[in-house]
Amino acid sequence: MSQALIVIDVQNDFCPGGALAVAGGDEIVAGINTRMDDAESVILTQDWHPADHTSFASQHAGRAPMEVVEAPYGPQVLWPDHCVQGSHGAAFHAALDTRRADLILRKGFRREIDSYSAFFENDQKTPTGLEGYLRTRGLTSLEFVGLATDFCVAWSALDAARLGFEVRVLTELCRGIDLDGSMARALADMRAAGVTVV
Repeated sequence: MSQALIVIDVQNDFCPGGALAVAGGDEIVAGINTRMDDAESVILTQDWHPADHTSFASQHAGRAPMEVVEAPYGPQVLWPDHCVQGSHGAAFHAALDTRRADLILRKGFRREIDSYSAFFENDQKTPTGLEGYLRTRGLTSLEFVGLATDFCVAWSALDAARLGFEVRVLTELCRGIDLDGSMARALADMRAAGVTVV
């Protein structure tokens, strides 16, 4: 089986000092770089929002970050403005070795819908194109690392398992947000779906 390392959203805004910082988000960068040495293929995902993205609390009068609203596609956490296209916050962490990337996949660029997963937007129907890329290249075994464990990493891993890929999540190279118990739920959901959580 051909193996790909999929590095989820290791961007400035998700690291300490960023707009939506994940505690310890920068601690995993060196380990991810090392892991790239053993990967046949490296794919980086990049959150890439327009400034008026619907997931931003600033776009909803009277709402605060971390509140949940009902979107046409289901519950939507309202986030601080983050990973705005072309901004410093949207850039990859400076220490991440982007030279190894065969593909950089940008997601969340449609204003009206959020995109946690590397495979589908949050309606679970609109594809990003990653599945086709992997299948065309014969990449069937996927390892996931990055930010955040309980959102973009978990949603990506669950979709990959549902699509029939062999999936591993390397938790030592991930960090989570843990919003109201979201870490425990994400880990349980991934294991139930057949994802190997290492």
